[in-house]
Amino acid sequence: MSAASQDHEIVLSVRNATKVYPGTQALKGVDFDVRKGAVNVLVGENGAGKSTLMKIIAGVEQPTTGEVIVNGEPVTLSGTADAARYGIGIVFQELNLFPNMTIAENIFIGREKTRLGIDIDKQAQAKAASALLRRLEHSNAPDTPVADLRIGEQQIVEIAKALSQDARILILDEPTSALSAAEVEILFGVITELKAQGVAIVYISHRLEELVRIGDYITVLRDGRITGAQPMTDVDVPWIVRAMIGSASKDFAKTVDHAYGGEVLSVEDMTLPRKGGGFAVDHVSLSLRAGEIVGIYGLMGAGRTELFDCIIGREPLATGRIVLDGKELHDKTIHGRIQRGITLIPEDRKAEGLVQILSVTENMTMSSLAAFTKLFHLDVKAERGAVREFVRKLAVKVSSLDNPVSSLSGGNQQKIVIGKALMTGPKVLLMDEPSRGIDIGAKAEIFRVMRELAAQGLGILFVTSDLEEVMELSDRIIVMSNGRVTGERSRDGATEPEIVALSAAGHGLSPAPTKSVSSRPAGELH
Repeated sequence: MSAASQDHEIVLSVRNATKVYPGTQALKGVDFDVRKGAVNVLVGENGAGKSTLMKIIAGVEQPTTGEVIVNGEPVTLSGTADAARYGIGIVFQELNLFPNMTIAENIFIGREKTRLGIDIDKQAQAKAASALLRRLEHSNAPDTPVADLRIGEQQIVEIAKALSQDARILILDEPTSALSAAEVEILFGVITELKAQGVAIVYISHRLEELVRIGDYITVLRDGRITGAQPMTDVDVPWIVRAMIGSASKDFAKTVDHAYGGEVLSVEDMTLPRKGGGFAVDHVSLSLRAGEIVGIYGLMGAGRTELFDCIIGREPLATGRIVLDGKELHDKTIHGRIQRGITLIPEDRKAEGLVQILSVTENMTMSSLAAFTKLFHLDVKAERGAVREFVRKLAVKVSSLDNPVSSLSGGNQQKIVIGKALMTGPKVLLMDEPSRGIDIGAKAEIFRVMRELAAQGLGILFVTSDLEEVMELSDRIIVMSNGRVTGERSRDGATEPEIVALSAAGHGLSPAPTKSVSSRPAGELH
C-alpha cells in the first residue's frame, strides 16, 4: 500500500461483485474501494459497467453475487432510501428532475420541510435551497421552474439535491458533461470543500485531463472487469487510455482529405426573441458547404442550441432566411425540414432523442419509416437490415435489436440517436453536443463516421463545449456569445486562446481582434 493510500481510510468497498442481465454480464468479479476525504475516480468505456457498479452502491440495483461493505460491515442496499441512511448520495448522468416544479421543490422532493408535519414550509425550503445555490454559485432563484433552465443549470440543481441530503459518500456520474468551463471550476471548488469535510467523492467522467486534475485515486473498468487501480499520482493519461481500451492512442478521427462541394446551407439574419427582451439568437448568418464540418463553439447561454432549434423549425417566432441546396425553405415544420434534408441530433438524448420504452430498431427507424413502407405494409426485413448496418457502422454494443433502448449505456444510446438521424438520408446534419457522455473509444468511432460522411458530401454543423474537440474536428470554427457570432476562423488559422477570447465577448473579457463574419467558406478566410 502506498503512503497516499494510507492517508485516506476506506469507507465503502464492493467485493467480488457480479451483475447478470438477460443476454449480458455487466460486472465480472469487481472489487472497488471508496476512500474518505478523496476523489475516487471510476473510468471506462461506455458499456464497461461503470453505471451498473454505481447503481449497486446507490441501492438502485442489487448484485447477482458479491457484497457491499460500509464502514467495515456488510450491508444490503435494497433501495436509494437504504443507501441514503448510510450517507450515500448519487447524481445520475441522466437528469431526474420534474420540469413543472421549481428548483426548491426538486431539491427537497420526497423530503419536504414541513410545519409540524401539517403543510410544506415553502419559505424554509426556499431559504435552504438559496444557501445551496449560493454555494454552487448558481444565479437562478429557488422558485424558478426547472423547465426554464438549460441542461447545465439543471445539472447544478441535481448536485444541490444530493448535497442537501448531507451525503458522506457522493457519487457524481458525468457531472461536467453539460457544464460550461466556468461552472466546471465552481464544481471543482465545491468538491475541494467537500473533501476537506471528509466526504468521499466517487467521480465518473470521460474527460481524462479533468480526471487527472481532480482525482486522488483511479479505478479502470473494461468489459465488466477491473483493469487498473492506482493512486492518481502514479498514473498519467496514456496509462488510463491503455487500461481503458488496451492501447495508448486517444487521437480524434484523422482528417479525410476531400474537396468541398457547393454551398448546401445558408442561414441569413436568423433572429429569435428572448422572453423578457433581447435576442436568444441575434441576427446570425452562416454558411455550410457540402462535405464541410463546421464547429460552433461558445459558453453556455451563447445561443448555439437555440440557433439549431431555429434551423430545424422548432421555434415558430424565429425570423430569417434559410436556403438549402440552392432553394429557400418556406416550410417551417420540423417534419417538412427533415424531408427536405435537414436533421438534428439534440443535446438531451433522453428527453428529445429517444423513446426509452421502445426497442433499438423502433427508435432508429422512427424518422425514416417511409423508406421501409410498401403500400400499407412495413418491410420488416429491410428495416432490420438497415438498422443492423448502422449498428455495425457506429459500433453500438447491443445484444439484440429488440432490446429496449433504455437497456443501453448512455454512450450507446447517443449512437442510436446519431443512427436515427443518418437513416433519414440528410444533406445537412446538425449535431448538438454529439459527444456528451461518450467515452474516448466511442468518440473516435463517431468522429470517424462524421469524417467519412463529410467525404461523401454531407454537410455537418455541430455544437460543442469541448475546445479540443472543436479544434481537432472542425474544418471551420464559428464562435458565438450572447446570441451573436463573435468570430469565424479556418481550422489552420485558429488558436485556442483566440477561440476562448472570442467566446468570452460580452462576458467581461475583451475578445481577440476579429473581422466581421460573413458566409465565406473556409478556403476564403485569412
